[in-house]
Amino acid sequence: MTTTLGMVLIILGCAIVTWLPRVIPFMLVRSVKLPDVVLRWLTYIPVCILSALVIESLLNAEGDIVTLEWLNVAAFIPTVLVAILTKSLSKTVVAGVLTMAVLRYVF
Repeated sequence: MTTTLGMVLIILGCAIVTWLPRVIPFMLVRSVKLPDVVLRWLTYIPVCILSALVIESLLNAEGDIVTLEWLNVAAFIPTVLVAILTKSLSKTVVAGVLTMAVLRYVF
């Protein structure tokens, strides 16, 4: 497969379209002092996003019925315990990956 000028321009355009929405907000608020309420509110965003992703992976929607993905739930429990006990992101990720790898190997 050869790389043409059109392909390079499309890749550059995609990079710019992806990059601009991430950079523009930082440029707009870097000289603005945000109220404490807004700063407190912003601290909850990562937790909310992570919670939504985790809960979504634990559930399986088949038509009108929502069931649990038992393999994901089985990996979730020890991962949460490691997170609570160690409060270490790297140990939590390693525990989750290893638990899921073992479960997929066994089942």
